[in-house]
Amino acid sequence: MDVSSIIASLNDAQRLAVSAPEQAMLVLAGAGSGKTRVLVHRIAWHIKINRISPQNILAVTFTNKAANEMRGRVEELLNISARSMWIGTFHGLAHRLLRQHAKQAKLPDNFQVMDSDDQLRIVKRLLKAMNIDDSKWPPKQVQWFINAQKEEGIRARYMAESGDFYQRQMLAVYKAYEELCDRSGLVDFAELLLRAHELLRDNEDLLSFYKQRFQQVHVDEFQDTNTIQYAWLRLLTEGNNNLFVVGDDDQSIYGWRGAKIENIFAFQKHYPQHQVVRLEQNYRSTGHILKAANTLIANNEARMGKELWTEAGEGHAISLYSAFNEQDEAYFVVEKIRQWIKDGGLRSDAAILYRSNAQSRQFEERLMTTGVPYRVYGGLRFFERMEIKNALAYLRLASHHDDDASFERVVNTPTRGIGAKTLDDMRLLAREQSLSLWQASEKMLAENRLPPRASSALKGFMQLILQLGADTQDLALYETVKLVVEKSGLIELYKKEKQDKGETRVENLEELVNAARLFDYDSQNDENLGELDMFLTHAALEAGDMQADVDEDCVQLMTLHSAKGLEFKLVFMVGMEDGLFPSQQATDDAGRLQEERRLCYVGITRAREQLYLTHAESRRLYGKDNYPAPSRFLREIPPETLREIRLRANISRPVAGNSASLNSLHAKSAKYRMGQSVRHEKFGEGVVLQTEGDGDQERVQINFRNAGIKWLMLSYAKLEVV
Repeated sequence: MDVSSIIASLNDAQRLAVSAPEQAMLVLAGAGSGKTRVLVHRIAWHIKINRISPQNILAVTFTNKAANEMRGRVEELLNISARSMWIGTFHGLAHRLLRQHAKQAKLPDNFQVMDSDDQLRIVKRLLKAMNIDDSKWPPKQVQWFINAQKEEGIRARYMAESGDFYQRQMLAVYKAYEELCDRSGLVDFAELLLRAHELLRDNEDLLSFYKQRFQQVHVDEFQDTNTIQYAWLRLLTEGNNNLFVVGDDDQSIYGWRGAKIENIFAFQKHYPQHQVVRLEQNYRSTGHILKAANTLIANNEARMGKELWTEAGEGHAISLYSAFNEQDEAYFVVEKIRQWIKDGGLRSDAAILYRSNAQSRQFEERLMTTGVPYRVYGGLRFFERMEIKNALAYLRLASHHDDDASFERVVNTPTRGIGAKTLDDMRLLAREQSLSLWQASEKMLAENRLPPRASSALKGFMQLILQLGADTQDLALYETVKLVVEKSGLIELYKKEKQDKGETRVENLEELVNAARLFDYDSQNDENLGELDMFLTHAALEAGDMQADVDEDCVQLMTLHSAKGLEFKLVFMVGMEDGLFPSQQATDDAGRLQEERRLCYVGITRAREQLYLTHAESRRLYGKDNYPAPSRFLREIPPETLREIRLRANISRPVAGNSASLNSLHAKSAKYRMGQSVRHEKFGEGVVLQTEGDGDQERVQINFRNAGIKWLMLSYAKLEVV
């Protein structure tokens, strides 16, 4: 049989992984080594060579974007439809499983998926109902506790009462939360995974069916799996030895959100007949970049071990820049990017990576000042925006009246005179009699429990929801969304907002109608769900997706965590200082320090052609002035891969003590000197700290008496010597 179409384009290690016998396999895929290609070609091998039907293959990813890419590449490679394949995220596949077996999963047929924001609203409501002070028990902390237990497979009923007051209080809220969700038919993201695991674990016949159906199970980014995800995979593959996982222990950077690097090592114990294949040829970065990454990560203990290499040559040395402060760092980085653009490079090929979101402001300010378009990667996605979530809540409530999260969200949006006292009474009744908020409202109206004004307002809201349900009964999806958006009052509400914000919100609601018009119901349908419910589920899962969309040509700013899975020709890793990167918390914890080092490894391997590492001698962060030492990670990079960038002779360094030599060197070309008093029309009087640049690019740093330290371009500043 001709297999050339599947393996001809692969290197030797990739071919070994793709064509291996049907057995458990761990593919250690280094950064830029073609892991997605291996997964896709392995699936194609099973279908074309091993004659396994597409419907008998399961492939799990961590993002919808990766799942769609995998599905598309399988279809392109084999020229077949991959619609019958189960390819998706852990959450998406768990949702599909629960929809098809809702009764066995002890869920109502029309259960609703909550995103994180709706979950947080319910937690806040519970804390209030239980008279728990949310200043002492922050809702986000409670939400984290609940999700953490679920990710470990722990139900509230399995947790023993503890003498610890904190644990007792958290357990009480967890129990109340589970009761409310069960009563309302609500499922959060963590619940999707836990409930899917319990469904298979507790139904032997069902588990047997799916173990026979899924003859091959494939997992991407295996190092990012948590306890419950791995337990789910083991249920499906135990005894069959058919689990094919691709991962990289050196890129395990999500321990803080439950990922277990230990799963890679546990895999080898749980599947003793497994095979390990290492993908070490890198198709992304140059030799200098890979040597730095390899040497750095070798300082970590308990690694599986691999050595990245490339045929692309050594390339540019890694540039190291020591800045005076964070302003100088931002100026340096942006000037390098401007030169990159001037030389013909694309803005979108340049990325600034930082450890903390708080570092972005200086770069944003400098990019805006110089007119360079940029985007902070990982901002609010479409389905996470407030106006979109409000519209979706109306849609959910119109079709599922017992959805408490949606009821809470829109009962007074727009404001309709339903006061806090009415809502508190409604919540209390719902809690005492195990009712949904909708049912509690009906009961309060039927029994005349409310004052006339509150009764009229609540009755008007419920009639609106009922009318929306009736009016959209036979409409197409996009017509349903359009009608609900208009008749809910949201359009009129946002038109009243000042300036551009309201207009943007209205445009977003219009785009929601367009999204419904373009929604591909057939490809999303799991046979148990109507078009509207499928669209609402799609929106909830998209809101939980960690990946951001590709944007227009602009410089990318992001945290190092957000950069995983991406690559750029030009990369700046900034803030390379002890206490910032690695973080202060990691310096005294060996385990956390190793994860920080893996994060540094991830950052370095994002660069394809040029990599800049910067640190500052002084940095104001979180309201404090710091004088940090260069990051210990810089000392772990081979000196022969680094090129230190020296200060230009016409830059004045702000130093204490006698700086006459620096001043005299700079005085030949500078219009202003250090220590000189000047006046600005807007900022008032100040003292020159340093100057740099020439011609139109010359600028000064001034410490203004009232306005603080600022950088000003001399061509615009119009300074007056005092």
